[in-house]
Amino acid sequence: MTNEKKLFYGSCFALITTALSFSLRAGVLPQIQDDLGLTGQQLGFINQMWFLGFPISMVIGGLVYHTVGGKRIMQFAFIAHMIGIIMTIYSGSYVGLLISTLLIGLGNGCTEAACNPMIADAYEGNMMSKMMNRFHMWFPGGIVIGSLLSQFMTGVGVGYQMQLAMMVIPTLIYAYLFMSSEWPKAKVAEAASIGSNFQAMLSPLFLFIAACMAFTAISEFGPQQWSSLILSKSGAQPMLILALVTGVMAVARYFGGEMVHQFNTTGVLLGSAVLTALGVFLLSTSTGGMAYVAAFIFALGVAYFWPNMIGFVADYIPQSGALGMSIVGAVGMFSTSIFQPIIGNWIDRDMASAAELGLTGDELELAAGQATLGTMVAFPAILIVAFTILYFWMRNRQTASSLVVNH
Repeated sequence: MTNEKKLFYGSCFALITTALSFSLRAGVLPQIQDDLGLTGQQLGFINQMWFLGFPISMVIGGLVYHTVGGKRIMQFAFIAHMIGIIMTIYSGSYVGLLISTLLIGLGNGCTEAACNPMIADAYEGNMMSKMMNRFHMWFPGGIVIGSLLSQFMTGVGVGYQMQLAMMVIPTLIYAYLFMSSEWPKAKVAEAASIGSNFQAMLSPLFLFIAACMAFTAISEFGPQQWSSLILSKSGAQPMLILALVTGVMAVARYFGGEMVHQFNTTGVLLGSAVLTALGVFLLSTSTGGMAYVAAFIFALGVAYFWPNMIGFVADYIPQSGALGMSIVGAVGMFSTSIFQPIIGNWIDRDMASAAELGLTGDELELAAGQATLGTMVAFPAILIVAFTILYFWMRNRQTASSLVVNH
């Protein structure tokens, strides 16, 4: 196997580890809540640790990428993943789960910090967009694997500790593949300079994209992370919804390069925001079979958010380098981290409101879950406005550039 292939496949298995830590935990949240007697807000704080560890290690990884190298960042990721998985299995306490989830989040952030710039440096032009989308295909792809695995294991009575132990398999595989691989050099010379990175990151375009990333991330991860609790009484199987969403995302990202080539990055992002808003709205009003239709539309919407936000930075703000890509990703995860206990609190609040209306049992949980999803429609609605602005901004910029060239 060539060095390039080992790096790419290792990156994919590292992202599968990240995906399993997301989907398996989403699947076992009800078990954890029952075993430890936790509230929705406490579950939110556990979820928050996953999303908090992610941006911390992404920012640090981006800062040191060109000095310590991607290989050492992934060595730290391996240690954080292994300790985090073992602690999750054996802790059996709220505080233990907070710490172990934080460690797993740190390992996940290292994966993004090391692998995104590696792909940006290893490939050119449309091939870079294609490989970036195919790398990020394995986040939803890994969630499909994890959600179906969780559905099966829960069905046969396997506890959450054994389910979470499945994360060890891809962790060991990526460690083996990276062991003998060499990272490529920076494609843009300025990208290796922290000074140039910060200068590029102070540009209005970068700051605008970073702000948008805060909303694309929570639009994607908010409904997915809470699917097992929010949709549990809708007449649809929550983990099958999660598998459907992520399966559609994986297929869509496989063809992501062709979509960007056809509609350009900004056109793809705007279309994604419209579909996401529609999908979340339909999820908030649907039950039974219609919930699967809503999930399909939602999946088409969020599929292209993450890889093309990172790809946009690599393409249009290359001087920001590995740090720029890491900062944008970190903003997305930090935003999602902040909103986890807030969403948990929304669920508790909507439960109380539904109870005041006299609802009980399944009707109570369904009404509360749908009300929470209805609140989440605001996130992609903001993005529709933002990406419309970005679409015309970039079109005017390209027109201005062509006029200068022609002149």
